[in-house]
This record gives sequence, structure tokens and C-alpha cells, in this order.
Amino acid sequence: MLDGVLAITPARSMSSSASPASIRPVPRPGVLAIEAYVPGKSGAPGAHKVHKLSSNETPLGPSPLALEALREASAKLELYPDGTSARLREAIGRRYGLDPARIVCGAGSDELLSFLAYAYMGPGDEGIFCAHGFLVYRIAILAAGGTPVVVPERDLTADVDAMLAAVTPRTKIVYLANPNNPTGTYLPFDEVRRLHAGLPPHVLLVLDGAYAEYVRANDYSAGLDLVLESQNVVMTRTFSKIHGLASLRIGWMVAPAEVADAVNRIRGPFNLSGPGIAAGAAAIADEAHVAAAVAHNDTWLAWMTRKVTALGLTVTPSVANFVLVHFPDEAGRGAAEADAFLTAHGIIARRVSSYGLPQALRVTVGSEEANRAFLAALTDFVEGAPRA
Repeated sequence: MLDGVLAITPARSMSSSASPASIRPVPRPGVLAIEAYVPGKSGAPGAHKVHKLSSNETPLGPSPLALEALREASAKLELYPDGTSARLREAIGRRYGLDPARIVCGAGSDELLSFLAYAYMGPGDEGIFCAHGFLVYRIAILAAGGTPVVVPERDLTADVDAMLAAVTPRTKIVYLANPNNPTGTYLPFDEVRRLHAGLPPHVLLVLDGAYAEYVRANDYSAGLDLVLESQNVVMTRTFSKIHGLASLRIGWMVAPAEVADAVNRIRGPFNLSGPGIAAGAAAIADEAHVAAAVAHNDTWLAWMTRKVTALGLTVTPSVANFVLVHFPDEAGRGAAEADAFLTAHGIIARRVSSYGLPQALRVTVGSEEANRAFLAALTDFVEGAPRA
């Protein structure tokens, strides 16, 4: 070192026999095992009119109050947003009777699911989720350096006994989507409590409630009670579904104070936009709009289930805003052929092969027009009509 300046010695030339790890940056183990999340398709080339039923978006759109708040906030785009999302956390707290200090907001609930893994997992640790659970769980666990542990389901529903049997001293997180995506199935809350009671106290139970507002079961609100009375339970929620704000990417979680603090230490200071904060706060206060969305879903979920079943296809009982339709494993009649036929008729459904369900399609409950168009096209497919 000369006069306080660090002298840099030129690097030796690399020999031709150098290993790949010595000549370029290499991701740590586990990262390249991640299969990137592929969202549902959005278009149908050649179709006259397209009904997108692949992403579980609400057909009612956002609350008018949220749209007005968004317009007002868009006049201040030169300003950084509040890094604590205080206005949104306070609005959520008022709506559900929660302490805003225990609420953390994220760029969609996906971001929060990942932050939890980053905060509580590392190499050698394990994270548990169900066989047909949300794909982001596997991604989050691998990205944190952990090992995914996938447990079987029973009747396409989370199996508490199988999950508890998979717990080892290395288990750090258990993810449970309730209702589950893509099956739409629901685990009664007494079973959720049984799962929690069987977990060691150091294991974090993450209840993913992305579709919570659609659930009509009387026991569902007890999920928030379990968070408030426990030191190792978190619930995540989203504004992307019933609130119709998917494009703004707004999620939130309620957690024990120590967990909220850990995630806030990882979270970027401006992970939500100012317009997103404003629109979310307005949306969660508009209970009438949410009630209208629930009523629409109740009507058309039952209608789609009944009509599709009448065609001779199996539909998994759903409490969310979509149906999982199963097709026979027969040439010309399977899910891939049905998907192609529906797409040609402007109906965009979701293939779920990546969830281990190669002979099923997930179909969102859409508008009346979209739902009737879906049923008409599906009827033509089942009855053998030629593709348009």
C-alpha cells in the first residue's frame, strides 16, 4: 500500500483447465433448480373476442373509490411513496380490527411469501407445502437456499397428518394456501388448528389467504385469531383478486411483532407505490363493492360447477373464484386438446400441468357473458364439434 492507496496486483491469466466456477460468477446451489413461474396466457390469436379466464381476476374490476384514489395519487408521481405504507396498514387495521404495527405490506403477497423464506430459512433448512400448492412456495424456499418438502394431498385437499409426518428438526416453514390454488379446496379451521398444534414452536406456519374473501364458511375468520394468539403463525392476503387491483401489485400480511420486524428489515423501503397505497386503502374500505363481488361469485361458481358437471366432466368442489375441471386421459378429449379448442374460440383457461394436474384446466369465474361463452365452447368440445 502506497500513501494510503491499496495496490492492486494484476490477476494471473487463467489456464484453459480452469473450472467454470473460477472464470465466471456462479449462482449458489438451488437457484438453478428453480423453474420460473409462468403466468396464465392472456391472448388467443385469431379469436374475434377474447374472454381471459386464466388468472382468477375479478370480473367486477376495482372499487370506484379505489379508482378515484388512484387518479388523485397519480398527480404526485414525482414524490417517493411512504416507505412504511402507513395509510394502507391503518386502513387494513380498521377493517379487520388489527394492530397496524403487526401488518407488513408487499408488492403482492408473493413478495411477502418470499421474504418470510429469506428471513427464516437457509441452507440445510426445509420448507413444507402440499403437492398441488402454489408454485411460489417452491421458488421461495429454493431462493432462500432451503429444501422443498412436498407432501401428498387427500382428495386434492391439504392432508394435516401428511404434513405433520413430514416435519423434521430441519423444518422451518410450513406453507398452507387456504383456499388452495389451483384446486379451490378448503381446509376447515379445526384442521388448521390441529396442524398448528402439532408443529414445533420454532416452525413458522404461513396461512396464504389470497382467496379468503370468497370463503363463506363461518369459521374462516378464526385464521386471524390464530395469528393474534400465536407466536409462529402468519397470514398473507392480496388485493389482486376480489379487490381487482392485480396490476398495482399490493399484498399484506399480519404476523407476530417479531416476524413483522424481521420482514421489515428485509423489505425494500419503497416496495409499494404511492398510487398503490392510496388505491388499496380506498378499496379495503369499500365493503359494498366486495359484497357485490362475493354475491356474483356465489351465483356463477355454483352455475359453472353445475353446468360443467352436467357435461359429464368432474369439477373439484371450490370455495374460491375458479373451478378446476378434469378431463379424461384419452386422445382427443384431454385437457391439452380442450385448452386448444377453447383458445380457438376465444376462451383463455389455465393449464395446470406444472401443479401435477396434467388433465385439468383451471377456469376463473368471469362475467356472465364470459361464463356463458366458456360453457358454450366447452359443450361444443365435449360433443365433438370441429374447431373453428
